Amino acid sequence: MHFTGRTWRPPYEAHSVIIQATSGCTYNKCKFCNLYKNECFRMSPMEEFEEDLAEIKNYQPYTRRIFWTGANPFGMSYDNLKLRALTVRDYLIKCQTMAMFASIRDIKNKEVWQLRKLKAMGINGLSIGVESGDDETLAFANKGYTTADILEQCRKLDEAGIEYYFVYMAGLAGKGGGYRNARNSARLFSQLNPYFVSVDSLTLFPDTELYKMAQQGLFEPAGEKERIRELQLLINNLNIRTHLFANTVSNFIPVTAYLPYDREKVTNDLQYVLDNVDEIEMQEYRKNLKSLG
Repeated sequence: MHFTGRTWRPPYEAHSVIIQATSGCTYNKCKFCNLYKNECFRMSPMEEFEEDLAEIKNYQPYTRRIFWTGANPFGMSYDNLKLRALTVRDYLIKCQTMAMFASIRDIKNKEVWQLRKLKAMGINGLSIGVESGDDETLAFANKGYTTADILEQCRKLDEAGIEYYFVYMAGLAGKGGGYRNARNSARLFSQLNPYFVSVDSLTLFPDTELYKMAQQGLFEPAGEKERIRELQLLINNLNIRTHLFANTVSNFIPVTAYLPYDREKVTNDLQYVLDNVDEIEMQEYRKNLKSLG
C-alpha cells in the first residue's frame, strides 16, 4: 500500500478499509493544526491508487466501506472524484460506501447534480471539521469560511442526500468564549442535518500558531470546567435528532448521546464531573496528552 506523510482517520472509521487518495491539505492555515504542516497537497497517482485497490481486492475482496485518507480528498474536482469512485467499483464490487475528510471549501465548486452523481457512485460519509458555528471563532481560528458558507454548502449536501458528520472543537473560542461559541454553533447546526456531531476539546501542540500565541500571552485557553459547560450548552441547544460523540482522548470525560433522547442524562453526567473533579486534575490530564491519536 502507498502511504506517505501523516495517515489519519477518524475513530469512527476504525472498521473501514483505508486507501490513500491524497496527502497533505489544500488549505493548511488553521491556527490550531499541525497535522500536515510540512506536506504539500498531492493527489495519489492513479497507478498507485489502482495498485492499492488491487492489493485490497487480494486481501479483502468483500470490502463494503473504504475510507480515502488525506486531509481533504473531497477537495479534488468532480471529474477526479468520479474517476476514482468508478475505479473503486471496478476492483471492489461489494463496496457500498467511500468516505473521506472534506472541508466546507471543497463543496463550493460542486453543483448539487454533481453531488447527487457522486452519491450514486458510492461517495458518502463526509467528515467535516467545521470546528465551530460561530463567525467570531471561525475567523479567529482562520478556518477560511463563515457560518453562511457552512449553511449554504451543507444544504447542498442535504439536497443531494450525502451523509456528513461535523467535528466541533470545545475551547477553540478561548477563555470566556465558550458560551457564545456553543450557543451560535447549536443554532447553526440545528438548521442542518449532520448524521452526528463529534466533539474534540482543544489541545495546544507545539508548532501550531495557536500554541505560539498562548506562549506570547495573545491567547488564553479556556479552563477545563468551562469547556465542559460549553459542551453542556451545545447539547442543550441542539434542536435536531443527531448522535453526539465526545469520547475522543481529548475529552476529559467521554460521553455519547442520541439527541434529544439522552440530553438530560448526559447533561447530568457532565454536571457530576463539574461538581466532583478539581480543575487542576483536569488540567494535568490535558498537559499529559502527547497526541490525539
